[in-house]
Amino acid sequence: MERLHLSRYVLNFWFIFMLLVSLLPFLLFNISALSDLSSSLLSLHTIFLSILIEALPFVLIGIIIAGFIQIFITEEHIQRWIPQNAVMAVVMSCLVGALFPACECGIVPIVRRLIAKGVPIHAAIGFMLTGPLINPIVILSTYMAFGNDLKIASLRMLLGFVIAIVVALLISLFFKGSQFKSSLQPHSLATANQPTSFVTKLFNMFKHAIDEFFDMGKYLIIGAFLAAFVQTYVSTKILVEIGDGVSSSILVMMGLAFILSLCSEADAFIGASFSATFSTPSILAFLVFGPMIDLKNTIMLMSVFRFKFVFWLAALVAIIVYISIWILSPYL
Repeated sequence: MERLHLSRYVLNFWFIFMLLVSLLPFLLFNISALSDLSSSLLSLHTIFLSILIEALPFVLIGIIIAGFIQIFITEEHIQRWIPQNAVMAVVMSCLVGALFPACECGIVPIVRRLIAKGVPIHAAIGFMLTGPLINPIVILSTYMAFGNDLKIASLRMLLGFVIAIVVALLISLFFKGSQFKSSLQPHSLATANQPTSFVTKLFNMFKHAIDEFFDMGKYLIIGAFLAAFVQTYVSTKILVEIGDGVSSSILVMMGLAFILSLCSEADAFIGASFSATFSTPSILAFLVFGPMIDLKNTIMLMSVFRFKFVFWLAALVAIIVYISIWILSPYL
């Protein structure tokens, strides 16, 4: 037990150290304007910090909700709320996700706690895919980004909802159990339901939220750094030149959505900036695929779930998004 606590302290120290190290070059540049920092390194740190600062508020909200679920929601509550039928469970979870304002980063710890409490993997995935994609804040921002035009916002909401249901149903067919890594089996995340006062429960909720932050935060940093690195050193000009046809442009915009790892509440404004270069189907692919799967949330997912599950989840999302939009492209 002492060794377990020691390892947790080491991980927490490492997380804080990495955060400070990542901030140091940026701060030094602002203070002394060091001339020996290359422009690419400065760009790397700027993009990294922008991704991190953009994601952190939503991660904090997510871990607080995860702490609430851990302490106040029991397995009996879950059993009463989730339908036994897989189709009904998926539809209900997608509807709840559609009303739940969450970023693709902040929703990962929530999904982990829900599954640990007994939510079926397919229902949790349905919730995870719709939450960042079609919640009211995202739809409003999409409506405003495209000049108060309902077309793109409506297509994003309807198509995203259908794709999320299809993916979640396929997950129910091919994957059973929690799909957690061996070190994160549900029993290792569960909390015994003991009669305690509300104040004690509230204290335990924030305690679990802090633990969740240190568990997930380091993977957020790794994912944000990788996304910043790719954005800095991979030329988007090459990708734009590749996407000259309908099929290739859809793939290019899906690739950009994955690489850029934008927050779903703001990605519509970036997508709208590509309107002069790419067609409506490819813009829609960018808006639908990015909130479901991107680079930084893939890293966070791999910290929780088995690699095989994350791989097939990302593959299913990519294939279904591509096929759906390619089929609909003549009508968009």
